[in-house]
Amino acid sequence: MRRGVATAVLPALLAVAASAGAVERENAVGADAGGAMLVVANKSAPDLGASIGFHYTYGLSDAFNLVADAGWSLVALNEGLTDPTTPHTRPTNVTNADVGLAYVFDVLRWVPWGALEIGGYALDGGTLDRVKGEIGAALAVGLDYRLNRSWSLGASGREHLLFTDMSTYPSFMQLVARVEYVWGW
Repeated sequence: MRRGVATAVLPALLAVAASAGAVERENAVGADAGGAMLVVANKSAPDLGASIGFHYTYGLSDAFNLVADAGWSLVALNEGLTDPTTPHTRPTNVTNADVGLAYVFDVLRWVPWGALEIGGYALDGGTLDRVKGEIGAALAVGLDYRLNRSWSLGASGREHLLFTDMSTYPSFMQLVARVEYVWGW
């Protein structure tokens, strides 16, 4: 009896569940806000701070999106040269701009995704003598909730790998909440 009810109810639920509608040629632009963490090799604790940014997405197909994002993270407030032996490797902020490809798992209104991006990074302030440019990549995961065809809310995490100086900066991470406007269905 229970198996028969489950067999009848499951297809009915799937038939009436609303689809998220993520399709190819769909555009999305949004804002991000959250936290950031920068690990500096010669420092005893990671630097924690705030992060803001924006992102753009274009649907290449039902499963793949072109993604681009930029952000600014304040990772330390009072980083300065306290004595001549203080290392010149401790920034107060990190700016990033990345572009890449995301794989989207479109599941009804909940849309989990993962992305691989490459980009540029600028570390500035603190004990640095000048802006320090880096090349790197980001591994991102996120979960968005489609409120309707035009708006979604979500959260994402990005682990950035600064390839040109991984020994000094082994980890830079951002965890943010997202809101986005979607058009072009």
